[in-house]
Amino acid sequence: MSIFDIIAVLMTLAALFGYINHRWLKLEPTVGLLMISLASSLGIMALHWVFPRLEIVNQIQNMVGSIDFNEALMHGMLGFLLFAGALHVDLEYFVRRKGTIASLATIGLLISTFLVGWLSWLVFNGLGLEISFLACLVFGSLISPTDPIAVMGTLKTLQAPKDLEANIAGESLFNDGVAVVLFTGLVALMASQTGSGDGHGGHGGEFSASGMAIFFLREAGGGAVLGLICGYVAYRLMLSIDDYKVEVMLTLALVMGSYSLAWAVHVSGPIAVVVAGILIGNRGRAFAMSEEVADYLEKFWELLDEILNALLFMLIGVEVLVVAFSGRGILAGLIVIFIVLLARFVSVLIPISIIKLRSQFPPGVVRILTWAGLRGGISVALALSLPPSPEKNIILTSTYMVVLFSILVQGMTVKKVLRKFL
Repeated sequence: MSIFDIIAVLMTLAALFGYINHRWLKLEPTVGLLMISLASSLGIMALHWVFPRLEIVNQIQNMVGSIDFNEALMHGMLGFLLFAGALHVDLEYFVRRKGTIASLATIGLLISTFLVGWLSWLVFNGLGLEISFLACLVFGSLISPTDPIAVMGTLKTLQAPKDLEANIAGESLFNDGVAVVLFTGLVALMASQTGSGDGHGGHGGEFSASGMAIFFLREAGGGAVLGLICGYVAYRLMLSIDDYKVEVMLTLALVMGSYSLAWAVHVSGPIAVVVAGILIGNRGRAFAMSEEVADYLEKFWELLDEILNALLFMLIGVEVLVVAFSGRGILAGLIVIFIVLLARFVSVLIPISIIKLRSQFPPGVVRILTWAGLRGGISVALALSLPPSPEKNIILTSTYMVVLFSILVQGMTVKKVLRKFL
């Protein structure tokens, strides 16, 4: 099948499943789409067991296997989805909570990465699944970030206080960029230790632990600076005209151009797009757009966000057909779900406890942030992007199970948790 045929099939199914959810199930869109997609995939597997000669699963596996999930999300959808989310970030609340957001997106992420890596290493090896400690740290880095795509979709339906919403949205928009940088460095470090080529992202040979600090600062800091520069250039261009068609095209060029440029100069594309989106969504909306332009811009990015979200969660549901599950892998995945929740709780509790000494938070903020920290497509994409190794399938199985639990269970109950603790 051609790329167009694959996109046509996924788009048709996403629209059909979206209709079914809106018409009858009435679940939150991301949860509903994933649930129907997953149920359809399991139904296809059951049909294959009953009528193996039809080879339905094999044909679908060939189709899905031809999709580079990492390329489609990390170098395709992600920039647009992050920009769409950043456009709606209220800078006033964001600045007010900048310390909390920065702590959760950096210190919290590092704590979670280490805890998940260490505890999952104990579990995997305890079950006879041989895996190195460094590979478990890689797993910790890809599963620790809260997915902005899943989180922002859920936030649209919540009536949360503005400060709490700023914490959740701000953290989710930035910690994935930080996590991608950390993940890339750890994979390169693992590759340099095993001598398996140039690793990930073109870093190979001598990649030491000390070099990771410089790598991290260059990628994250460089991404923020690039986002500010590109966002300011787009803002100045938009300030000089009043034409919604041209200004919408300028925002598209901003996302695609800054993301591609970030990739070329080896800085963080996700962080660049988020910074640019916040600048355009606040200063740009206030000074460079008429009401007509702002209305068109908001509706365009909202529609694009919905379409890409639908395709993404369709892909996550269909991916169950290509993940090689085993009995011990499933058991490890079930245990890892609780490890990830525990690590999330600790990684939120420590920064919040320190910041609480000089800031006020709602009484149940740690439990809310723990349960609202959804994982999604970014974790799956990073797991799929790992170079081939005996450890990859263990990591992929555990990642997939955590993501399914996160979206289907946490995503469906986060409103109840919010009502209970606020």
